[in-house]
Amino acid sequence: MSNEKIAIVYYSSTGTNYQLAKWAEEAATAAGADVKVLKFPELAPDAAIDSNPAWRAHVEETKDVPEVTPADMEWADGFIFSVPSRFGNVPGQAKQFFDTLGGLWAGGKLANKVVSGMSSAANAHGGQEQTVLSLYTTMFHWGAIIAGPGYTDPVAFASGGNPYGTSVTVDQEGNMVEDVEEAVKHQARRTVSVTSWVKAGQ
Repeated sequence: MSNEKIAIVYYSSTGTNYQLAKWAEEAATAAGADVKVLKFPELAPDAAIDSNPAWRAHVEETKDVPEVTPADMEWADGFIFSVPSRFGNVPGQAKQFFDTLGGLWAGGKLANKVVSGMSSAANAHGGQEQTVLSLYTTMFHWGAIIAGPGYTDPVAFASGGNPYGTSVTVDQEGNMVEDVEEAVKHQARRTVSVTSWVKAGQ
């Protein structure tokens, strides 16, 4: 199998989606992909970040993670996006970056990329599914190919059963409620597989 180029792009204020991204990186790398872990550029002002010690700590802990660029989007054959829910939608940091990709979109550079999404929220029905679907709306405009996990492995049920993309609930102490590590890894392996099929077909 050729080395599929997979960009795992996340936004995380206190670390949940960063952890999901790292689990995805582990599995995608083991599946033979060439992987980059990248973060969406932070837009929040320092005053907002400093109001939450866990947010500031996470910013400092991940300061060496590179920010995603349009060049990364062109480089990748497939993407795994991991974002928290913001009122059932993607966070502004992700949306703002997507809005800079008009040139790539117009040039057909985002068509036929393989995409899979993951999310988190503070409540079990706090918008995780809708957030992943909102993410995919943008990807449909690109002409991307969605590689949702569906129920292609029993781990989907153990992690909460979201067929659109792995999602997790985070409690008030910042702990993940469901055990989603294996679901994330399955989704990452599936994304690499679908990407390899698309590349072979091209």
